[in-house]
Amino acid sequence: CIQCGKCTGSCPISTVSPHFNIRRILYEMLNSEGEDIAHKKEMIWDCSTCTTCVARCPKQVDPAELVMSVRSVLVEDGQVPPKVRDVLKSISIRGNPWNIGQEKRSEWAEGLEIKNITDAEVLYYVGCTPAFDPRLQKIAKALAKTLNKADINFGTLGNDEICCGNEIKRMGDIWSFDALKEMNMDLFNQFPIKQIITTSPHCFNTFKNEYTDLAIEVSHYTQVISDLIKKKKLTFTKELNKTVTYHDPCFLGRQNNIYDEPREILKNLPSVTFVEMDRVKERSFCCEGGGGRMWIEAHETMKRTATVRVQEALDCGADILATACPFCLLTLEDAVKSGELEDKIQVLDIIEIVSQVIE
Repeated sequence: CIQCGKCTGSCPISTVSPHFNIRRILYEMLNSEGEDIAHKKEMIWDCSTCTTCVARCPKQVDPAELVMSVRSVLVEDGQVPPKVRDVLKSISIRGNPWNIGQEKRSEWAEGLEIKNITDAEVLYYVGCTPAFDPRLQKIAKALAKTLNKADINFGTLGNDEICCGNEIKRMGDIWSFDALKEMNMDLFNQFPIKQIITTSPHCFNTFKNEYTDLAIEVSHYTQVISDLIKKKKLTFTKELNKTVTYHDPCFLGRQNNIYDEPREILKNLPSVTFVEMDRVKERSFCCEGGGGRMWIEAHETMKRTATVRVQEALDCGADILATACPFCLLTLEDAVKSGELEDKIQVLDIIEIVSQVIE
């Protein structure tokens, strides 16, 4: 670190919380020598691990990795916010962060013709949040229907699916992450899976970059849908007649350089006018859904970054703010609702838009 301050200057959280300075927080925690740093321990949970700081650092320092390391010490010492503690406990006991029984994991698929992975070669890994959250179940259903339309031979793990571990690793529970990784690897190796398709960029990032021994092709669904459109295996007959902009999820764009495929999908939809916000691609402004922020309340004096992002979408004249991440959708939609903007802009996942215009 050369104390240039680019990490804090580019940090989305620091723009809405003037007291959040990741460089200073990390320095004081790592050099505390026993003095009272309770406030710094509280603020370390504000980081969304979006890695904007990593991308901007001229000396290739990885503040996000340091945040996870510091959090792991706090987890080991039991010094975690109550909601984080509850999430970690739920994953340990139930295999998901939502404290819902595992037997309900596949209820979203009732009435749909979805195979078990024993009868397919492509695994659709649904993910915890799309499987359990009523709003996000619409995304899972839309993707399953679209894959069926394209005659993709896919299946799911049903109730046997468990958390990928992405968020708990970023919340500091590296031990549970290692356990989940081993369980998932054992589970995947039971079947002749040729490809894994994920709903969430967070699951995609984990399987692709952190399951280092996984010898299976991993794809985010936008890559798959974009390819199907190019091969003319999906046709669109209904018109949307909307202006759409796209929010790049941090774990899909900045961390995995997937920028073109989501845009190509939207540009190929009939009667869609595609417009860009000012901050896009590697400059995309984090919605604040990652790193455990889904389960941590914002400070009373802290504005949510999703609120800023929704305003940017409104400023470019969009009727629909599209994204390709379950966490982004929830945070952006909450910002629309809390701002009473439902009559001005709609938040949808790309696959929901595709399902509206598909033949």
